[in-house]
Amino acid sequence: FAPDPAFVADRVAGPELSERAAEDRLGYWADRARELHWHTPFQTVLDWSNPPFAKWFADGTLNVAYNCLDRHVLAGNGDRV
Repeated sequence: FAPDPAFVADRVAGPELSERAAEDRLGYWADRARELHWHTPFQTVLDWSNPPFAKWFADGTLNVAYNCLDRHVLAGNGDRV
């Protein structure tokens, strides 16, 4: 479906981001995932060995609370709302 033109005009990321995702889906998601802090870095982006059950970044370990809050506080943004 085509998004509403007002929605498209207000987007933060340009078309190059969606083009990258279309060209290399797994590479795109690996790049996005590497923006997070991983306690154990992932080696495999997608394990599709047992369809229809997909496992994303299954060999990596992260802490969602750390990524959502703690790393931003440690970066000096603890007083920002």
